[in-house]
Amino acid sequence: MTAVTDQGRDHGQGPEPERDGTEEPREGDGRRWDDGLIARRAADAAQERPLRAEPGAEDEPGPQVEAYGLPGSPLRPRLDALRELVGLSRARLDGDTLAEAGRVLDEASARQRLSSRHTVVAIAGATGSGKSTLFNALAGVQISDTGLRRPTTSAPIACSWTDGAAGLLDRLAIPGRLRRRPVQGGTATDEALQGLVLVDLPDHDSAATGHRDQVDRVLALVDAVIWVVDPEKYADAALHERYLRPLAGHAEISFVVLNQIDRLSGEAADLVLDDLRRLLDEDGMAVGEHGEPGVTVLPLSALSGAGVGDLRELLGRFVQDRTAAARRLSADVDAAAARLRPVYVAEGRPGLGERAREEFTDRLAEAVGASAAGQASEREWRRNAGRACGTPWLRLWRWYESTRQLGGLDLMAQALAPPEEELTARQRVEQAVRKLADDAVDGLPTPWAQAVREAAVNGAKGLPEALDELARNAQAGAVGRGRGGSRDTGSTPAGTTVKGVETGRGKRRPGHTATAPAASAGAPGGRAARPPRPAWWPAAVLAQASMTLLQVFGGLWLLGQIVGVLEPGLLIPALLMLAGVVGGPLVEWSCAAAARGPARRYGQETERRLREAAAGCGRARVLDPVAAELARYREVRERYVAVTEFSTTGG
Repeated sequence: MTAVTDQGRDHGQGPEPERDGTEEPREGDGRRWDDGLIARRAADAAQERPLRAEPGAEDEPGPQVEAYGLPGSPLRPRLDALRELVGLSRARLDGDTLAEAGRVLDEASARQRLSSRHTVVAIAGATGSGKSTLFNALAGVQISDTGLRRPTTSAPIACSWTDGAAGLLDRLAIPGRLRRRPVQGGTATDEALQGLVLVDLPDHDSAATGHRDQVDRVLALVDAVIWVVDPEKYADAALHERYLRPLAGHAEISFVVLNQIDRLSGEAADLVLDDLRRLLDEDGMAVGEHGEPGVTVLPLSALSGAGVGDLRELLGRFVQDRTAAARRLSADVDAAAARLRPVYVAEGRPGLGERAREEFTDRLAEAVGASAAGQASEREWRRNAGRACGTPWLRLWRWYESTRQLGGLDLMAQALAPPEEELTARQRVEQAVRKLADDAVDGLPTPWAQAVREAAVNGAKGLPEALDELARNAQAGAVGRGRGGSRDTGSTPAGTTVKGVETGRGKRRPGHTATAPAASAGAPGGRAARPPRPAWWPAAVLAQASMTLLQVFGGLWLLGQIVGVLEPGLLIPALLMLAGVVGGPLVEWSCAAAARGPARRYGQETERRLREAAAGCGRARVLDPVAAELARYREVRERYVAVTEFSTTGG
């Protein structure tokens, strides 16, 4: 029997092989995954349109996507999700990490543009396993050379049962001189094999490096693989570790053939088959037994023909199913997703909870001295109440003591205050940002954790200065409201800005404009803008003035009696003077008690305003960028889940 070589349409020796109406993707093709698109919600419109064969092509003129567009097939949404995943991740992950996913998308795009009526099956095996003999037996003609010389097969040889596979063979880079046609007898088995493209590969363990490279290249492009092993090399570590184990997820499009079974007795053949199944199971390649999906294991003898018919029948059903290409691409997507899992799947539930946000706000409020500012505002309110409602003699004494003893101490304290206090405030802000970033990245994969930290660090640049500026603006607005004269009990108190406000540790920050409400540089004449007074203050001032007048009037009356100007009568002036002496402190105490509530509310309002200013600044500069990075991670995580949830191979 002689080899039958098709000199016509499919693989003629002319200057240009026939194309089946489709092309491989070219650089710049808008339908490639790496066209610069940051995928968001849908695939490119050009890819959604079904591709049709060019006029005059041998393939059918209808859409060439049967293997990928079957009703209910999850392949297209998975590819779309993977394309979006790569697009969204390109700015966060390096090219090497995304290289395999990009290759899968490129190969899927190329395969979808080619004939879906054909199934490309490669025959791979080790030296002397008999794969070329099996190739010839399936074709029914001597196509691939066999013999004792090794390696016998030096380049891939293709055998196509029908026309229209030129584009697929061009993709495999198989030249026209190595394309053959089988001998067909018109049997039912031959009819079932219509659409089969069988490729005989060089030995995967060949001493020639180029042969192994060709095997690896073609195996990445074919729709299915027949692995041919023999009783001597079926447990070869090179086969299992380099090919079968990495391709465990491709079990449904794999056949493992134990060739040369005629060399073993029946019992020995069963033992070898059982051991082969055990090895495949250890490789993670599920064995498809009892109707379950998985790799098909079959004993045969290519030389004697025993079992070859069974393999032809299996291939016939496999080819007519026309889902091999889609299943291969689905398995490739599973493999790419498994490699990407460490960079997309978090160990916990990363994110910013309310507790982390509140702690961040508290630390910023502490850094700007919101609590100390509130306390200072409350004290200022009480001091104003004491100045307005206190007895004149006690106020005069307090003024004298303060000017005599405390006047120089405040300036001395400012002069001796440590210059490191300003740095301490900055360090508090940095610590708050660092703690927030640690909480946000807890459990995140490394690339996304790094992106979140970078967003936090970049936002923290200039944050201390921004906090001070915002606080000053907030206090300036509050001063304006205070001058407007809120005459209530302090529900809307005003605040100002002071130099050297007390910190939480009782120290002052010299030269640093803090956010405490005490004195406003914008007040007329440099005077302090005082907190607004409640409505009862004039009555209290009038009562205190009345007590003072009673003291003065009673004292003058007594003095007049002593010098003899007035008639004697000590009871009435003494009672008047006593009423003034007792009533003054009583009015002062009553005013202090009445001012306690408004003073507290005034301090709390000042603290709340500064806290809100600090929180707003921190949110705009740090929280929002960090939250945006976390949202981006959640989006890519959703895309990753979409890639993996419809897996048909268990990858």
